[in-house]
Amino acid sequence: MTEVSARHRQPSRVRLVVADVDGTLVTPDKIVTPQARAAVRQVMNTDIAFTITSGRPPRGMKALIDDLQVRSPIAAFNGGLFVRPDLSVLRRYVISREAATSVIDIMTRGGLDVWLYTDNDWYVKSRHGPHVDREVWTVKYDPTVISTFDGVQGSITKIVGVTDDAELMTRSLEEIRRRSGDVVSAALSQPYYLDVTHPKANKGEVVSALSKWLGIPTAQIATIGDMPSDVLMFERSGVSIAMANASHDVQRAAMFVTSSNTADGFARAIERFVLGDAPDRDEQRSAGLEHRSQS
Repeated sequence: MTEVSARHRQPSRVRLVVADVDGTLVTPDKIVTPQARAAVRQVMNTDIAFTITSGRPPRGMKALIDDLQVRSPIAAFNGGLFVRPDLSVLRRYVISREAATSVIDIMTRGGLDVWLYTDNDWYVKSRHGPHVDREVWTVKYDPTVISTFDGVQGSITKIVGVTDDAELMTRSLEEIRRRSGDVVSAALSQPYYLDVTHPKANKGEVVSALSKWLGIPTAQIATIGDMPSDVLMFERSGVSIAMANASHDVQRAAMFVTSSNTADGFARAIERFVLGDAPDRDEQRSAGLEHRSQS
């Protein structure tokens, strides 16, 4: 490891926090802890803007938006759809019909279940397919079951491939990137969810868009997440924080590593890396926090 670059030694004062949701802001049971809620309140009371970004649809984020009183634009579908707190649309990126057809074919042939999302609706072919019940519990609404996706293509904001087979997932991700990587963005939002969106719908673009809309330089934006889809926003933000439940590669991509989402890692990261001075390495280890040098 080399010394931390000047950019990482002396980050600008944070003026915006962008948080991933699942695996980061909420616990594995999809709960916002009192500590996390208090951390968000403290951020906003300090005149730092706060918002969330997720692979979830807007309707699946509404309860969090209301609970946390988010006032800034929110990025659903990994940036495929930006909405205001009342869920009115600011900007959307729709996947082209040709790209959607290709991606659905790759996923289907690869043995993945396929879900499609438009602005307001979620479509599946089996109501009791893998992880459907879990997703219903997470987003708080039911999917529409249809026998064919033909009538939906042309208005798709996100395609999800679902499998618990890591090998199948890897093969499908690689094939989509090889065959359609110029016309879609593909990344894992969970180990069992492969999210495909418009090429400009990714969390790196989320940071750039929020920077422009809110007039906040990217150097003054802090991002926090746990999945490979979050690495792109790490790369564009002045302060980046990975959760301890993230993979080693995701942790390496961040400036700091906090504790896991089972140990209030989000709240601890806000306290240490956004609102306070970053602790030295001995303090970080004892607190379950760690600084990552950039190679």
